[in-house]
Order: sequence, then structure tokens, then C-alpha cells
Amino acid sequence: MTPFNTKVMDKETLRRIISRLAHEILEKNKGTENLCLVGIRTRGAILAERIQACIKKIENVQVPLGILDITLYRDDLTLVDTQPILRATLIDFDITGKNLVLVDDVLYTGRTIRAALDALTDFGRPASIQLAVLIDRGHRELPIRADYAGKNIPTSLDQDVQVVLKEIDEKDDEVVIVKRGKQ
Repeated sequence: MTPFNTKVMDKETLRRIISRLAHEILEKNKGTENLCLVGIRTRGAILAERIQACIKKIENVQVPLGILDITLYRDDLTLVDTQPILRATLIDFDITGKNLVLVDDVLYTGRTIRAALDALTDFGRPASIQLAVLIDRGHRELPIRADYAGKNIPTSLDQDVQVVLKEIDEKDDEVVIVKRGKQ
């Protein structure tokens, strides 16, 4: 690691946090009845799959899992790219009346979550929407908070939090704080 990178989580710590999040979700919702998970593409979807697997081990119940692409709901769409890449949203169950847990990797300004909430309204009206994140790094621009946070990591505005997951990054799981412009 260079002096600009700080590893804040390794694969074993991440595994324990996922297990704890699954237990907290089950406790707050009093089990799996009426419960569903929706992960925000890309890393939120992977984390939601892992939480679903933990819940299956704990309760022996497969809770419904959806994957949400928020690209068209972003308020900064024109700033991100002139040709944004759209990926499929896969929610093949009715979310109406469900206790929906929205899962993402890093909670920062809150704008991604606002876009996800807008997108979810196209699929129905859940009884509740709860937010589970691996990392809450602060610096909110919108009044959004996580119901479940794996770890609160205070950061400065010149830092980024990089979540590395083996399923998509082909490297061991880890979370690293990186100074912007240095990698």
C-alpha cells in the first residue's frame, strides 16, 4: 500500500459485518415474513446476495431478492457520462406491502439512495423501506440515514472509499480509503 491508501476492512471483517447485518435485519423485522431485499447495482447487489445467503443459513428461508439499476433516476445523469450504460433491473416479485431492505455499498451524499427510492416507486408501494449499507462515510447532502450500517468511517472530501468484492473485482474482498487522484 502507498501512504495514500488505507485498508479499513479485510475479507474476514467484511464477512462478519455481512453476518451481523443479516442478524440485525432479522431482529428488526421479527423474522423473514414479508421481508425482501433489493440491492443497488453493482456492489449493493452483490452485498444483498450475501445478506440473502446469511439469512438462508440462519432462518432456512430464501427471502426474495431484487437488483435495481438507478442510472435513469440519477440527478447528475448528464454529468456522469454522455452515454450512460443501462443495466437491467431484476425485481420479479411484487414489492407492494413488503418490508423492503435496500442494500448499497457506501452511503455518502444520499443522492444514490434518493434515486433508488424514486426507481422503487415504479414497482409498487412497500410497507416500509429500510436501508442497509456496508459503509457510512458521512457528508450527507440529503436527509437520508442508514437503518443498518456495517461500519461508520469518517472521511474527508478529498478521499474515496473503494469497496472491492471478489465477484466483480476478481481480488480478495477489502475496503480501502483512497486519496483522490492517487491510486
